[in-house]
Amino acid sequence: MRQALLLAERGRGAVEPNPLVGAIVVRDGRVVGTGWHQRFGGPHAEVLALAEAGAAARGSTVYVSLEPCCHQGKTPPCTDALLKAGVRRVVAAMTDPFPQVAGRGAELLRQAGVRVEVGVGCEEAAHLNAPYLKLLRTGRPYVIAKWAMTLDGRIATHTGSSRWVTGEAARERVHALRGRVDGILTGIGTVLADDPLLTARPPGPRVATRIILDSRLRIPRDSQLVRTARQFPLLIVHSRSSDPQLREQLESAGCECLAVDSRSDRPYLEAVLDELGRRRMTNLLVEGGSEVLGSFFGLRAVDEAQVFIAPKIVGGRHAVSPVGGAGIPRMNEALAASDLTIERIGPDVLLRGQLRY
Repeated sequence: MRQALLLAERGRGAVEPNPLVGAIVVRDGRVVGTGWHQRFGGPHAEVLALAEAGAAARGSTVYVSLEPCCHQGKTPPCTDALLKAGVRRVVAAMTDPFPQVAGRGAELLRQAGVRVEVGVGCEEAAHLNAPYLKLLRTGRPYVIAKWAMTLDGRIATHTGSSRWVTGEAARERVHALRGRVDGILTGIGTVLADDPLLTARPPGPRVATRIILDSRLRIPRDSQLVRTARQFPLLIVHSRSSDPQLREQLESAGCECLAVDSRSDRPYLEAVLDELGRRRMTNLLVEGGSEVLGSFFGLRAVDEAQVFIAPKIVGGRHAVSPVGGAGIPRMNEALAASDLTIERIGPDVLLRGQLRY
């Protein structure tokens, strides 16, 4: 099963909003076929693994990281392929909660005489497909909060200087991450301060929609974001009371504008996340700055943090820290990250963890 999970990971960024799935076909103790879901709308993992196994699939055991589908979608049901191939046993890491499957795939196979086991590697499989599972469960995307900071916890100096906190290798990793998500979100403060482009360079398997929280439509018409709006999707979230003429100007430049309710001159993040979920965005990367990150953490909307730490100290009581907002009043109420991993990237360190609420 571990090999099936590793294969499934290869599809990240290419298959969403579908789940990541890997499959291994084993006959007489020998692997005879492997496959993973490689692109949205393409063949599923089981079908590819069975095709590689050929006649050797008859009487085999198939290990798959998610319950086989049993409905006609963009491709035929995987249960049909498994039965046609004469598979004797199927071991699935977890049940697929998608309403048209949800245990029906396993039951269909059992009724046809196939031995089915579900639950081997369930925790690892759920971790692998956390974004898919969240979108199904809540109708909202999986939120990744990313920032780069110094050893003393600063994302910029007291003058606002922030280029660059980390080294080139860490920045390359960020571009790779951008190329696997559906949306990249930041606030108007970051746009005015840094004039970012917010694209993946080089391009990845996905082209993310760049999402700007800009209640009063202050984004400059000559900013890199607006000037590239016809090349890379740009969604500007603004308040319902913003100037309609400014909206028309931005739309004529190729921007999409989304009006939502606001509070204290800030868009309701709940409404933004609901809309992104309706668009079937699975992964949302939030790149700050401090107030935007603080708003997401304050809402308890962050699912994963990716923190790049540089071996630098800038000091300064007025230097900017990563997470603004009101904050937590008592240390015993602090949000805790779990499933931590630490990776050295050039001179910097990447700390990753999931948030539990």
